[in-house]
Amino acid sequence: MTETIQIGGVNIHLEADGQGPPLLLLHGFPATRHLWSRVAPQLVKAGFRVLVPDLAGYGDSTVPPGTRIDMASQAGWMLGMLERLEIDRAVLIAHDVGSAAAQLMVARAPPRIRGLAVLDGVYGAEWAMDAIASIRTWDPAEAHRLCPVLARRLGKSAALRAMLAAYQGEPGGLQLIRAAQDLDPAQTADIGERLRASGVPALVLWGERDEFLSIEQVGTPLAHLLGAPLVRVPGGHFTPLDSPAEVAAALLAFLTRLPLPEDC
Repeated sequence: MTETIQIGGVNIHLEADGQGPPLLLLHGFPATRHLWSRVAPQLVKAGFRVLVPDLAGYGDSTVPPGTRIDMASQAGWMLGMLERLEIDRAVLIAHDVGSAAAQLMVARAPPRIRGLAVLDGVYGAEWAMDAIASIRTWDPAEAHRLCPVLARRLGKSAALRAMLAAYQGEPGGLQLIRAAQDLDPAQTADIGERLRASGVPALVLWGERDEFLSIEQVGTPLAHLLGAPLVRVPGGHFTPLDSPAEVAAALLAFLTRLPLPEDC
C-alpha cells in the first residue's frame, strides 16, 4: 500500500506492508525507497509491519520551495510521521546518511525507538562528504546530466539504476544537488554520548567492499559507540541491493532478540 503523509507542507511518500511490530526503513543519499525493494518483502514475510518512505525532498516526497532537507529535519519529519500513524515505538533500520536521521531520532526520543540497525552508515562527522563534493558544486544548468553520470559512476547494477530512476532529467538532477548541499555532518558530530546513554539495542551491518565508508574508520567505532555487534556482509556500499538475503537474515536475527512491544 502506498500513501502520502502530510506534515505541514511536507508530503512523505510511504510504502507500507505487513502486520506486526513496526519497522521504519530509511534510505540515504543518493537513494530512494527502492533501496529496500529486495529486503522489505522478506521482513514482511517474517511477520513485521514494514514502513518504507522516501525521505523528504527525495524520490516522490516533496517539500515547499526553500525548505532545508538536512538529516536533522528528516528526523523530525520521521518522528512526526510515526505519530500520524499512531505508532508509539518502532525499530529503525537505516542506510548511509539516512542513519544520521535515525541516530538523531534515537538521541531525541529514545523511548520511541525499540531498536536501531545501521547499514553502511555514518559515525560522528564521518559522512564521506568527499564522495559527493562534485554533486554539491554541480552547475544547476547542467542538472539533466547528473543522473546519467552518477549511474555510470556507481556501476552497471540494474537494481542501482532502478533506484536512481527517480532522479532522471532536470528536476531529478536539481533534487540531488539540493539534497547534497543540505547534508551537514556537524549534526551528528556531538551526539555520541546521547546515543551511548539511550540504551537502545543496536546492530551495525557493513559491506565488505564498501568503497565510500570504511569498516575500520566508521563501522568499527560506530559499533563500539552503540555497544552493537558488527556484522560484515558481501557486497559494496549499497548492501540492501548487493546482498539482500544476507542483510535480511542479519536483520531478522537482530529483530528476534528484541523484546516484543507491549501492544503486540
